[in-house]
Amino acid sequence: MNYSKYGLLLWLGFLSSVSILACHAQDKAADEPNSQAAKATLSQPYKIRKMGEFNEPWAIAVLPDQHLLITEKAGKLFVFNPKTQQKIAVEGVPQVAYGGQGGLGDVVLHPDFKQNHIIYFSYAEQGKGGYGAVVVRAVLDEQLPNQPRLIDLQPIWRQVPKVSGQGHYAHRLAFDSAGKLWISSGERQKFQPAQDMQSNLGKILRLNEDGSPAAGNPFMAQGPIAAQIWSLGHRNPLGMAFDAQGQLWVAEMGPRGGDEFNRIRKSANYGYPIVSNGDHYSGRDIPDHTTRPEFQAPEISWTPVISPSSLIFYRGSEFPKWTNKALIGGLSSQAIIVVDTQTVPVQEVQRLAMKQRIRGLVETQDGSIWGIEDGKNAALFQLTAP
Repeated sequence: MNYSKYGLLLWLGFLSSVSILACHAQDKAADEPNSQAAKATLSQPYKIRKMGEFNEPWAIAVLPDQHLLITEKAGKLFVFNPKTQQKIAVEGVPQVAYGGQGGLGDVVLHPDFKQNHIIYFSYAEQGKGGYGAVVVRAVLDEQLPNQPRLIDLQPIWRQVPKVSGQGHYAHRLAFDSAGKLWISSGERQKFQPAQDMQSNLGKILRLNEDGSPAAGNPFMAQGPIAAQIWSLGHRNPLGMAFDAQGQLWVAEMGPRGGDEFNRIRKSANYGYPIVSNGDHYSGRDIPDHTTRPEFQAPEISWTPVISPSSLIFYRGSEFPKWTNKALIGGLSSQAIIVVDTQTVPVQEVQRLAMKQRIRGLVETQDGSIWGIEDGKNAALFQLTAP
């Protein structure tokens, strides 16, 4: 690995970022070795407005009235009113195993939320064997607007097995157009479970709304755990979203180098920990995807890493150059990475220098984009056209 070259690239990136106005998106070259990211081709302008502050926010969802649901990792769920900037705590959230990367995680609405008021959320729990993620469905009761609460809580899915440590839960949630629930499950920093069909760690899972395996899953004949699995060989898939054609994409953290953007295919094995375009943190080499063509290679691999935290596909017209493109929240990169998935090859086309770690993104009805920073005293912000 050419460390001097990487150092030069990082220094050039720093010099460029200090000259960027915060209200405008800028192009960023991404021609590093072992990366398929292409030269930036877009310059979509934007402006940023801080709208609130949260303590370690983790996920954000939009209610039909355009109020926001925001989770905090320590175990709080809030309803936020964008017009008044008032936030109200939701009662009835279960106790979470807070620590490391664990705590309250993702939140999504049931496809028929307007009728049934059901939400789904994920969190880390402690139990026999250690820790693991759980997904719960509940009714969001807002009959008293100033006292929202969760009722009728039902755990529908758990990571198997529970293991020691509090990293790589992933536990992102998404519904597809057919009403199937998809869950990203990290390998919990244990490596081999990503290839073990009797564990749902390191997998992308496709379930019915009640948590049962969905018909048509590729490994139904291999037992009840394997029946949940759609794809395997994943490390820490923290971004998950469907594009306009209904294709699922996942952004996941690599080890030391090799962050991935994957087009998710039925029964595909993405190779971790057997292959990766990064290496172990110890410095031990992991063979690249090119050495094992039987494993599905990422559409883009980033070295230096972007540390993806979240993923949306932009549908609106407020930012016309981003329409139908992927927006990836970046942690260590302190950026929002814009990717065109319709080009061959798939390529990064713009990078927004946010100067803060970005934890989550969501699009609202008016076409604006709301995001949350990572960490304590983190901003809730809105991106709009200038």
